[in-house]
Amino acid sequence: MIYFLSDAHIGSHAMPDIRGHEARVCSLLRQMGEDATEIYLLGDMFDFWYEFYFGKPDEYTLTLQTLRSLTDRGIQVHYFIGNHDIWTFGWLQQQTGVILHRQPQEMIVAGKRCFLAHGDGLGPSDLLQHYPKPVQRKIRRFMLLRRIFHNPLLQHLFALLPPRWGNRLGYDWAKRSRLKELAHPIGYKGENQEELVLFAKEKEQTTHFDYYIFGHRHIELDLQLVSSARVVILGDMFKQWTYAAMDAQGNLLLENFDF
Repeated sequence: MIYFLSDAHIGSHAMPDIRGHEARVCSLLRQMGEDATEIYLLGDMFDFWYEFYFGKPDEYTLTLQTLRSLTDRGIQVHYFIGNHDIWTFGWLQQQTGVILHRQPQEMIVAGKRCFLAHGDGLGPSDLLQHYPKPVQRKIRRFMLLRRIFHNPLLQHLFALLPPRWGNRLGYDWAKRSRLKELAHPIGYKGENQEELVLFAKEKEQTTHFDYYIFGHRHIELDLQLVSSARVVILGDMFKQWTYAAMDAQGNLLLENFDF
């Protein structure tokens, strides 16, 4: 089997039981490892991850050990950065053996043509035209923040901070984001307003994919387009506990993890 999951936000200070949540995610990964040939982690597996120059993350021992145990058994684990775990500069791969992807990927998986990405920053070329002005302002602010986070110079400067200072800033920022989302969740916007669906529709005009698989939005979606492509949004691994499983013939189903 081939598994896809995203948005675990391990380590979030908005979680009532941080270590218990990490243990549940790792339990699911170990269960997947029983029959997995590949596992795709599509971003935001950590709520905040930064490899500082004078200190590396030391609070995720269980997760790192679990990922290493999977790759040591020959399971390919693909790790896509999200918007909360952008800042890995080589140490994560060295510790776990994951295959890191910093950009969306076009891949053949089980004979199916797949477009894989976390999903942040993606949308059609005319994205803003689909929304009223207040929403346009929010989108512009997010895109500006995204450019800041991806700026190599600013990443270098932040990495010079003592880890306890940088971690406090990062975890506090991530916590506010998580609490805001939990208080005011944004559900499925509909086929004509959901950014990732609009992106897939535009992409289909030039290149056909069997599957578009995304994280980021924290909604569970399996939508077939007119072109027969399927847009799959994976949900999350802290509230919905949803993931996708694909068999050797390329058949994909969204599943829920039952405790």
